[in-house]
Amino acid sequence: MNNTDTFFGAIQSGNKEQVETLLKSNPDLVNAKDARGFTPLIFASYFDKEAIVKTLIEHNAPIDTTDASGNTALIGVSFKGNIALAAYLIRSGAHVNVKNSNGTTPLIFASMYNQQDMVALLLEHKADKGLKDNEGKIALDYAKEKGFGDIVGFLE
Repeated sequence: MNNTDTFFGAIQSGNKEQVETLLKSNPDLVNAKDARGFTPLIFASYFDKEAIVKTLIEHNAPIDTTDASGNTALIGVSFKGNIALAAYLIRSGAHVNVKNSNGTTPLIFASMYNQQDMVALLLEHKADKGLKDNEGKIALDYAKEKGFGDIVGFLE
């Protein structure tokens, strides 16, 4: 197992101490990518490892780096609904209007997956309701299609 595999294994298992030790010995690990193109920050965010996300950001993890699909850490948490983690990423400089390779924004994902609190958080931080994805749809279109009335109310 190489250092990168060990590092991603420590992130997935939530071993903050091992993550810190590996970063001290090799600070460039913060910029590593796994076989699927995930950065440590995206990986930790996806698995809701809040303490490790904070450690990575303290070690200068690039906040808006993308995976192979163009997703950032904030895009990843927006459809899962981890409000605390999303708020931390935004406070740390994550761009709320970033788009992935499909043109999907955090707001569109939150709307597609009925994440009402996430929609509210993103709007509070100036998410642009009018941004279109590659299909020409905005967040409101997805909320209407899926019948998510509360989200429609936020977005109209």
